Amino acid sequence: MDSIYQLFQTLYDETGINLTILYDEFDRARFAEGFVTTIQLSVVCLIFSIIIGVIGAWLQGSNLVWTKRIIQGYIQLFRNTPPLVQMYFFFFGVAVLLPTVENEFGFPEPMLSAFTWAAISLSFFAGAFNVEIFRSGIEAVPASTIEAAEALGYSRLQAYIYIVLPLAFRVCLSSLNNNNVNLIKTTTLAYAIAVPELLYVSNQIWSDNVNVPEMMLVILFTYVALVGTLIWAMHLWEKKLQMPGYGA
Repeated sequence: MDSIYQLFQTLYDETGINLTILYDEFDRARFAEGFVTTIQLSVVCLIFSIIIGVIGAWLQGSNLVWTKRIIQGYIQLFRNTPPLVQMYFFFFGVAVLLPTVENEFGFPEPMLSAFTWAAISLSFFAGAFNVEIFRSGIEAVPASTIEAAEALGYSRLQAYIYIVLPLAFRVCLSSLNNNNVNLIKTTTLAYAIAVPELLYVSNQIWSDNVNVPEMMLVILFTYVALVGTLIWAMHLWEKKLQMPGYGA
């Protein structure tokens, strides 16, 4: 590996192409940490946004009027406001209402970290779209299928978990995949509240080394690879779950 690092050092000396993340140990380490943080944030948001979508879609079918109104209000709020504004609202608005805790040095610090607030904000944002995605999948399940489940003694919740949701999931998997891709790209907004994700650390690197064009290209191709990997995995999953008559 040392020979590869030396190759990029020589490239910089001879051409001025300054890819410090490939020959400077410090820059390489913080870029790797930023990439890992982006992966962690993406995974957390994907999981919780899907959970929100599943629960929200079920509550939309409730017989209680106020439950439907609350879910609809949540959907309209988070779908029709910018995700950056939502993130600022949670980080600068809600966070100040919570008590502080002492850190290891005895100084007060927020109860929740910037990473946590970014995960909360982005999960609610993507979850609002997932609620509608799962709702559309549920509506595609024939009423006769639900009636058959009820005839077998399933409760409404049991029918939703064991019958409706697995079938609806197959129908809406393509739309869910698109929303997941958008969510990964939206994680770059965490830069605004100083979460040390990929864009944030890249900004630090190009500010230190004045290699903006090189780092911009690195970020572009890194996200192409990241999103491409997700699309490939979701496509395989979609093919594996195909069932005639349900999203095939």
